[in-house]
Amino acid sequence: MMQEEKVGTGSASGEPCYILAVETSCDETAVSVVKNGTEVLSNLISSQIETHKAFGGVVPEVASRKHVESITYMLDEAMQTSGITPREISAVAVTQGPGLVGALLVGIVAAKSAALAFGKPLIGTHHIAGHIYANQLEHDIVYPCIALVVSGGHTELVLMESEGHFQLIGRTRDDAVGEAYDKVARAIGFPYPGGPHVDRVAHESEEVVTLPRAWLEPDSYDFSFSGLKSAVLNVINQTKMRGETVHVGAIARGFQESVVEVLVEKAIRAMREYGAKQLLLCGGVAANRGLRTALRERCEREGIELLVPSMKYCTDNAAMIGAAAYAKWKRGEFTSLDMKADPGLSLEEWSVQT
Repeated sequence: MMQEEKVGTGSASGEPCYILAVETSCDETAVSVVKNGTEVLSNLISSQIETHKAFGGVVPEVASRKHVESITYMLDEAMQTSGITPREISAVAVTQGPGLVGALLVGIVAAKSAALAFGKPLIGTHHIAGHIYANQLEHDIVYPCIALVVSGGHTELVLMESEGHFQLIGRTRDDAVGEAYDKVARAIGFPYPGGPHVDRVAHESEEVVTLPRAWLEPDSYDFSFSGLKSAVLNVINQTKMRGETVHVGAIARGFQESVVEVLVEKAIRAMREYGAKQLLLCGGVAANRGLRTALRERCEREGIELLVPSMKYCTDNAAMIGAAAYAKWKRGEFTSLDMKADPGLSLEEWSVQT
């Protein structure tokens, strides 16, 4: 649960808002300074991909130790790069959840220390709200809108009727898209992280293996990808049993086309049903070329405005946390210093109070 306290209105003075933001929810250590929720003054990211590649996935304890090694240096570097002094900082924002609890704790302790040292308020921030508001760093968001969140741990459709208000209308019932990509990539022989490899060979292949689409109930906005993953494994096993060559590209293309079709169709249907003005694509899988292309082409045909962040804001970064925290800062909704890491933090409960 959030420990929030209402402390006036953050924007009452009319002065610029400079948020020092920290993100350590998984395997990227990131620190940023963001002005007024839209202008990125510094955005540092230290990736651990090479470290975890040897294990075929993120090892939580290793991730936490790597965060500890770099967070202090990155805080200092982000402040220097931004050209902003501690006195000018308006608030310190940090990812409270969801994420790996040990990794979250490193960022939270660092952010609390900075808030105390600078004498500034703390804003515990939702990781997925950050991914959604990554779009605000480059675009003007118009409400109501629908956000399609696609990442390693999350696949969700979110209705936003106004700034900072989130209503979950669909979610994955099993594997998230990014998780399914990594599992399929491993099955066809690609290293971690496998998503970019699957995306690449899917585009290169002229052949395709037709795979099932999991639509679920007719009116459902939920997703399911575990059956698709099983279908891929079944194709691979049957091909090997027949002594035939496994056509990696054809399988990757079939898998990607199945995933993309379901994501696109459900997102477009949600846009129509809720009368949304924009569709926001967000999360690490938003960097997937197949999904970006298919969604853009469909939105052009439907006359729907699509917002997609630049590649640098799709994966985990702290600038997105600063952008999301700005909605809380404007309303003076700050977090007490006894805030705890919350791996299961609810996006709907994190919504602004006013």
